[in-house]
Amino acid sequence: MSLNDELLAQLGDSGLQQIAGLLGTDTATARSVVEAATGTIAGGMARNAEDNDGAQSLRSALDQHVDADPFSGDVANLSRDGEGILGHVLGSQGTEQAAQGLAQFAGINSGTIMKLLPLIAPMIMSLLANRASQQNMDAGAVANDLNQEQAGMQTGGLGDLLGAVLGGIFGGEQQQSQQQQPPQQQQQQQQPTSAAPGTSNPDW
Repeated sequence: MSLNDELLAQLGDSGLQQIAGLLGTDTATARSVVEAATGTIAGGMARNAEDNDGAQSLRSALDQHVDADPFSGDVANLSRDGEGILGHVLGSQGTEQAAQGLAQFAGINSGTIMKLLPLIAPMIMSLLANRASQQNMDAGAVANDLNQEQAGMQTGGLGDLLGAVLGGIFGGEQQQSQQQQPPQQQQQQQQPTSAAPGTSNPDW
């Protein structure tokens, strides 16, 4: 079962209706937004875990969420925890970029999406933490699991959306476009290496 399936199962119909109310839309659209938000957050975690240090930091952070119950917790505390998670996973600017991308996808105000993302992030952390604990995953296994999650979402319009959102945050689309250009143009566009705007902070 994917993280998105687990999340929807935990939310249930009542939880999805509450999210639809927050977004000001119907439950079908809310389900699509939750799926896109889950893919964005899990994809950001996968990017963080691409190197060993990032994977180790994420694995340590998961231990702090094993006993958490974000599905019945206080919304204010949930949001504060979620903002911290998003800061590590996407960065503050990256979170805003993600909200804008999801808002365009769903036809919903980005400010409303910014209220939803901090609620979804602790839920994803909790589900992943429980999975890692139950399956005795080390950092490498968590990274592989996230890669499989990301690969499972790379179909249809959702895959295009996640590719655009994560590429905009982490620079993947820019790298791909450079690969398609003649070498001379690539050399002209190369800049000193620096973190992409909105990049995450893997040091938990």
